[in-house]
Amino acid sequence: MILFRALASPADAPLDPSPDQARSWVQRELLDPEYHQQNVVERLITWFERHIGGGLANAGPLATAAAMLVFLVLLGVLVWLLSRIQRDRRARSASGPVLAHEVVTAAELRARAEAALADGRPEEALVDGFRALAVRQVERGRLDDSPGATAHEVALLLATEFPQHGAAVGDNALLFDLVLYGDRPATPEQATGVLSLDDELAGAR
Repeated sequence: MILFRALASPADAPLDPSPDQARSWVQRELLDPEYHQQNVVERLITWFERHIGGGLANAGPLATAAAMLVFLVLLGVLVWLLSRIQRDRRARSASGPVLAHEVVTAAELRARAEAALADGRPEEALVDGFRALAVRQVERGRLDDSPGATAHEVALLLATEFPQHGAAVGDNALLFDLVLYGDRPATPEQATGVLSLDDELAGAR
């Protein structure tokens, strides 16, 4: 492993690396295929104890504190990233219908989305905004009325109708799933983006 060879002698390794240098070390180490078989956090702790922990006994207090701080920060970032990746994977695989059994018009959904956005509830605004987008295209005859259709299915159909907006529709369909089924928070900008896409598709011929 690149990082293990580079730090084979703790006495030769700097105990107070810069954040960029430490981040680079961790990124290179995480490329090792063995991480697919072992817990990443446990592997990182083991590496730290083996290659840096022993050298801290002979280091000064400032170097020890700096090394521990960098390690804890990187460990926290790693745990956060892993949790985000797992949550996104669950959301991608746990897609559901856009409308289910609700009977509502595009205008009503759009009004709900705008009210939620104005009230500081971007998640509700994004979800209702995408629903308004889908229902509007059903009302225009560009989509079939399929209450059980998922956001992904809606995006694929709309991409054939509006090729120039295919990527944007796909991105917003993914956001819909992440927010509604993956408990991902939304931003006002993301909610506004869905509403803007609804306007663009409504005006498209």
